[in-house]
This record gives sequence, C-alpha cells and structure tokens, in this order.
Amino acid sequence: MRAGARQQTCAKPEFPRWTLLIFAMTAGASVANIYYAQPLLGTIAATFGISPGAVGLVVTLTQIGYAAGLVLIVPLGDLVDRRRLLTIQTLLSALALLAVGCAPNVIALFGGMIVVGLLAVVVQVLVAMSAALVRPEARGQAVGLVTSGVVVGILAARFVAGVLADIGGWRMVYLASAGVMLLLSLLLMRVLPRDVPVARSERYAAVLKSIPRLFLQDPVLRLRAVFAFLIFASFSTLWTAMVLPLSASPFSLSHTQIGFFGIAGLAGALAAGNAGRLADKGFAERVTGFSLALLLLSWLTIGFLPRSLVVFAIGVVLLDFAVQAVHVTNQSVIFARRPEARSRLVGGYMVFYSAGSALGAITSTVSYARFGWAGVCAAGAAFSLAALTLWSLAALKRT
Repeated sequence: MRAGARQQTCAKPEFPRWTLLIFAMTAGASVANIYYAQPLLGTIAATFGISPGAVGLVVTLTQIGYAAGLVLIVPLGDLVDRRRLLTIQTLLSALALLAVGCAPNVIALFGGMIVVGLLAVVVQVLVAMSAALVRPEARGQAVGLVTSGVVVGILAARFVAGVLADIGGWRMVYLASAGVMLLLSLLLMRVLPRDVPVARSERYAAVLKSIPRLFLQDPVLRLRAVFAFLIFASFSTLWTAMVLPLSASPFSLSHTQIGFFGIAGLAGALAAGNAGRLADKGFAERVTGFSLALLLLSWLTIGFLPRSLVVFAIGVVLLDFAVQAVHVTNQSVIFARRPEARSRLVGGYMVFYSAGSALGAITSTVSYARFGWAGVCAAGAAFSLAALTLWSLAALKRT
C-alpha cells in the first residue's frame, strides 16, 4: 500500500514555480480590474456627469458582475477544460476592459463594468487549477502563492490606477489593463498543461443547485459567509469613499498620492497572513473575535480625517489587517468543513464577499453625499459592529 502511494505521488512531477508565479500575476491583474475604479470615481463622475450619490454604482455594478461570475462561471472549472476556460476568460477580459476605456456614455460604461466583474472570477479558477496541478504535499504552498497575488492586486490597484490616471486620465488605466490581460492570456496559452483531468460526474445544473444547499445545511458555513458579507461591506465603505475627501480641499491629493494609501494598506493585509496558520492550530474563533474588534477600532482612527492624515493612515492599515485576517480564517474554516467541495464552497463564499463589497460601495457614496465623512465612518463602523456582535452571540451560544 505504501509503495503504491509512493508511486502515485511520484507520478506527478514537480510543477514549475515560475508557472505558479504567472498564475499569481494573472490572479492579481484580474482582481485589480474590479478595484481600479475606486480611486477614479471623481474623474469618472466628471466625465459622464454622474452625481456624487450615484457614482458608487460604478463599483457596485462591477461587484454584481463578479458575484454572477462566481455562481455561473467558477463551477465550470470542475466540468470543462480549465486551460480553455482560463484563456477564453482572460481574452474576453481584455476586450471588456477595452470597451470600458473607450466607453462613449454612461450606459456603455456601466455595461462594460458588469462584464469586467463577471470575467474577473478567473482568480478562483486559477486557485483551483493550481491545487490540481501540484503534488499533494505542495498544494498549500501553491495555493498560498497564487492567493498572495490576489492580495497584492486588490491593494496595489489603487496605486497603479492613481499613477496611470495622473499620466493619461482614467481611460488609460483600463486601456493599459486590457493590454496586460492580453499579454497574460498569451502566456497562459503557452504554459498551461493540456492534460489536466476534468471531473464530469455531475451536470452543470446539479453543481449550481448544490452551492446554496451546502450553506443552508451547515451553520458554520452560514456564519462565516455572513462575516464575509459584513467585513467586505466595511472594507468597501472605506475604499470607495476615501478618494472623495482626499481629492477635495484642503488636501487636494492627486490620484498617485491617494494610491499610496493602498501601499500602506498592503502592509497591513500581508501582515495578516499568519491568521490561517493560527486557525489551523485551533485558534480560529479567537483570531476572528480579535480581528473584528480591531476592525471596529480602526474606524475611530479613520474618523480623524481631515484632522490628521497620519492617524487616518494608521486606521487604513488596521482595517486592511483586520479584514484580511478574518478573510483568511474564514477560508481555513470553510475548506476544512467540506474538502470534497472546495470549488463550490469558494464560489458560494465569495458571493457574500462580492455582495458585501457592492453594498459598501453604494452605501459609502450615498452616506458621503448626505452626511459627509462622518456618515461614511458611521456606516463602516455599523457594519463592523454588526459582525462583532454576531461573533459574540455565536461565542455565547458555544459556551
């Protein structure tokens, strides 16, 4: 038995690390497409004459498209040739980004944003494929490398968007990203193996129907999904609205300068990488409770804007650390619940992530238009408090 297992393990050759790096770059570039708009809302609104209260729809519609892709596209990774699925997705992403960059009116812009979000779920297909290609003992490391590209993509997107927008306007951001996605699609065509086995034991409709059933049947999955909804609503509340006061008087920061807050947030998010390891050691609930409390606390320091940019920046780091720590812990918990259904679990879980991001985006711009920065902070703190309260009630129930 041991000899057979050894032969089976050795039958799969070591997967090249540089190929996984291409996966990570593709994942980062794909998820960045969702977040480029956040520091550009002011200039996009000026271009099309969108009111401050409605400009959050740019982000919200992108997140709606992303949620649809999680449900409709990600499950295809278990049913069709992933190589073909990935290359088609990245090519179509390039076309969608080109359409956004050339959008002549609001309708074309909104439609293009929905498609950009729909196709950005290439990230989840890449994660599943990386886990399938490497040896079992290297699976965690491979998935971790690819998902690290996602974190970098989310937070570096604001800086990249700011620099490119200052150079050539907001349209240049999407035109440049279209070129990047085209290049990555060509790289994927070259490096993706052609002999990856595909599971075809279930029908597409059956796979889709099983996703809500998994969450309805397991209270732990439901709890973690609601955590995802609330923390990313809080996350999106900050990152969607912060460009509005920072670009206005008395700061009048450029897109590049605003983008540096994304670099600061990146430090906090990467520092949260150990949360998964702590969860594996049995500290998932403690990490979650501590991080949710820190998330609520971060809004007190974020509220120091416009009195202090330094204190505000500290709040940004704390918020991104807390959100990423809960996010990593959530995934560690849900994957351990149903190892045989990880693709469906990540698809269903990320729907809550996307829905929370969409709610936070529109809530933040409406709150800012009506109540200013204090309204944004109140909304973000309310989402955080709801998550911490829910965790506390669950902890009391366990005892």
